Amino acid sequence: MGPDKKAIHPNPNIPSLCFIKNIIKNPNIIVGDYTYYDDYETNGEDFEKHVTHFYPFIGDKLIIGKFVSIAKGIKFIMNGANHRMNGITTYPFNILGSGWEKVTPKLEDLPLKGDTVIGNDVWIGENVTILPGVHIGDGSIIGANSVVGKNIEPYSICVGNPVRVIKKRFDEETINKLLSLQWWNWDEDRIFNNLESLVNGDLNNIK
Repeated sequence: MGPDKKAIHPNPNIPSLCFIKNIIKNPNIIVGDYTYYDDYETNGEDFEKHVTHFYPFIGDKLIIGKFVSIAKGIKFIMNGANHRMNGITTYPFNILGSGWEKVTPKLEDLPLKGDTVIGNDVWIGENVTILPGVHIGDGSIIGANSVVGKNIEPYSICVGNPVRVIKKRFDEETINKLLSLQWWNWDEDRIFNNLESLVNGDLNNIK
């Protein structure tokens, strides 16, 4: 039992909620099952417009895990936003053409930071900006209006600009158990049979 993971809008009563794996066209955006974007203005179907400076020649990827909750106004800034910083000026003359492309930088001249990776079971609040190459660990919460420019360890609660960790959701022993459990990789029946324990946070009742 449960929602159809292949649906675009799994709940007809909440049309703003969109399973984005089922609408993505860019092969460099990889999204897990049940991850949704919720935007009442666009029904969540404009998610790719929120991934900016994403140029194929750079080759970076946006990788988002399973069961991620993404609120309205998300912005992923990818590596194409970076300017060369080892010269006298950071001005990108080459993008204007008309002969100035003779100073087009090589990829190794740019401060590229690799793939942007969002773990599983992450909750991202409204109007969050995530900068290039950031890795957000499983089970983390990113508060509204945050700007995330550094890696976040699993099961952290973070807020602010720049983002800061205000606390961990659980003690280290529990976090390690959860990371080992990886409930997001269970089959649908096992998830359904353990829903009460998953939402109540009682590991002792996990079947």
